[in-house]
Amino acid sequence: MRVLEAGQITQLAAALYEKAVRFLPDDVLAALQTAFEGETYPPAKRALGVMLDNARAAGESGLPLCQDTGLCACFVRLGRDVRVEGDMVQAINLGVALATERSYLRASVRHPLTGENTKNNTPVPLDVQWVAGEEFSLTVAPKGAGSENKGRVVMLDPAAGVEGIAEQVVETVRLAGGAPCPPVVVGVGVGGNLEGCALLAKRALLRPIGSANPEPEAAALETELMARINALGIGPQGFGGATTALGVAVETAPCHIASLPVGIALQCHVARHATGSL
Repeated sequence: MRVLEAGQITQLAAALYEKAVRFLPDDVLAALQTAFEGETYPPAKRALGVMLDNARAAGESGLPLCQDTGLCACFVRLGRDVRVEGDMVQAINLGVALATERSYLRASVRHPLTGENTKNNTPVPLDVQWVAGEEFSLTVAPKGAGSENKGRVVMLDPAAGVEGIAEQVVETVRLAGGAPCPPVVVGVGVGGNLEGCALLAKRALLRPIGSANPEPEAAALETELMARINALGIGPQGFGGATTALGVAVETAPCHIASLPVGIALQCHVARHATGSL
């Protein structure tokens, strides 16, 4: 049995949040660079160049990649042989609050009815997965409202099938247009239930860009969606061009025979996340 102190989790959460808002993951940078090199439409190429310049400037200066430092969604993988001394949920929230204060991050979290700001970007959305062994890993994924507001959950009739799923995803991206700061990363969750498919879609956003789902049917859907979304011609920042999506990831779960839930999560080109373990 491993024992972790709540204070360790607080420090890890703070460090990861500060890292995520400053540094793009390597796979996202590589995807942006590939899109830049392949783009022939001048306005789109200029937009992609600015995005790459912004990422370099943030990394060199230590300033956030975007002024919207996001609602910091947190994902925990907690081993069954780990005991946390203290309150894990409180520890993660304290870490996010600590990072917000010491790095002067924009406080963007408010009560939905009164509008009162919590002033420290907490409480955070938290997803905990129980796993075997002594693992404790934490992924933070700050997500701004521009892309978050364009996400959708649709409850399809099972007869809609794979084509019905694809139509919903492509239409979601089309309706979003330039609002979510494309080129976007698209996470798709198929199956589960109303809330489960949305969580699957969020988890899909954490996969490395370009990775394929091991299920052949899901991988084929990813390939098809990538082609159909980029054929929309929305392009970087909505200026047109070849790249509307940097990547598409599909995750699935079994669902009721009379239901076909589909969650669609869009992430802007500043696809921020960072993972650490104790």
